[in-house]
Amino acid sequence: MATLTFSGGIHPYDGKNLTKDKPIREVLPKGDLVYPLSQHIGAPATPIVKKGDRVLTGQKIAEASAFVSAPVYATVSGTVKAIEPRRVVTGDNVMSIVVENDGLYEEVEYWEPLDPTENTREEIIERIKEAGIVGMGGAGFPTFIKLSPKEPEKIDYVIVNCAECEPYLTSDYRRMMEEPEKLVEGLKVSLSLFPNAHGILGVEDNKKDCVEILKNLTKDDNRITVKALKTKYPQGAERQLIYATTGRMINSSMLPADAGCVVNNVDTVVAIYHAIYEGKPLMERIVTVTGDAIADPRNFKVRIGTNYHELIEEAGGFKTEPAKIISGGPMMGFGIFDLDVPTTKTASALLCLTKDDVSSMEPTACIKCGRCVEVCPGRVLPNKLMVAAIHDDEETFLKLNGMECCECGCCSYVCPAKRPLTQTIKSMRKMQLAKKKK
Repeated sequence: MATLTFSGGIHPYDGKNLTKDKPIREVLPKGDLVYPLSQHIGAPATPIVKKGDRVLTGQKIAEASAFVSAPVYATVSGTVKAIEPRRVVTGDNVMSIVVENDGLYEEVEYWEPLDPTENTREEIIERIKEAGIVGMGGAGFPTFIKLSPKEPEKIDYVIVNCAECEPYLTSDYRRMMEEPEKLVEGLKVSLSLFPNAHGILGVEDNKKDCVEILKNLTKDDNRITVKALKTKYPQGAERQLIYATTGRMINSSMLPADAGCVVNNVDTVVAIYHAIYEGKPLMERIVTVTGDAIADPRNFKVRIGTNYHELIEEAGGFKTEPAKIISGGPMMGFGIFDLDVPTTKTASALLCLTKDDVSSMEPTACIKCGRCVEVCPGRVLPNKLMVAAIHDDEETFLKLNGMECCECGCCSYVCPAKRPLTQTIKSMRKMQLAKKKK
């Protein structure tokens, strides 16, 4: 098949066989629902309910508090039990709305559907904004902002990230297999906002069945192309995806729009479909619960706010006590120590492993083999950047283009000396970004 790709990258064990052939199963939450007010990049949402209020499924319970913010909606009916700090997967305590689920799932009357051929661009974007849709690939950036560049006529490509290159994750794959029509129609909504743009569905070529399904659905649409990409991590990273599908390059100081591109992931595009054609706000997402410690790994359609304990229970519980639990995938996810946390708009996976390979590693001195340089998709020098970071040498770090690191983890993965390259570089990048904000 096609060999569209980028320079660098790796081929880790993908673990997708655990869940890729199992249909999505819907999970109805049993216990309390917790809705963190910060489920997105930007200002936290502001509660518009109070303790004791009864809410319905689909009711707005917190509104956007700034331009870069997003509203939050109840995903069950019940009573507001508390508005208080609750722990989230990052370990932080975040102000949250707690709703006691009454098990009735009574719904509000949803918005009227919109027609992209009749409604204005402003009306479509306002609906997406009001629906609380954010980047569901993990970043959580409010989608309406992505779809509102200063010069929409200069957008040449609207790209859907269907690569799903992170090991173990199959939520996007199952969504594409089971609801491809919603994905395509959601893309068409986005295309209606950009008169000069062409749509691209970028799918890794280990998903040949998805490629064929999407090609059949779009064969009569000359504004959409399905592109098969070489299976390689991190093929789905924004910069690498843009380069592989269009040949255009961006760096850390640029936005995709600067290269004439808009990029969204599969679940985000399907959420756009629900908002426009069904009048529903963002209330659910697909979450992969997997790993060799899980009895019955699966993909679940989860109502946002559902406790992770309930997902583990739906997956048959632990067959072996996990040594490591990761929110997200093994390459860019992060370890968690408490399952008493809610799923959020950006929750993609819960990975439970019987071995904690990283903690058992003993770093040794760099042997200057150059493997980290060979696999780096950002074309930087991870070995030298780590030295600069360790010595707090900001000048050298910036001179070596440390801000171009995309924190994909490729360098740490291949390092024979088991040095924590990505983690160390990431810490220095955080410090630099914090200084810029100041």
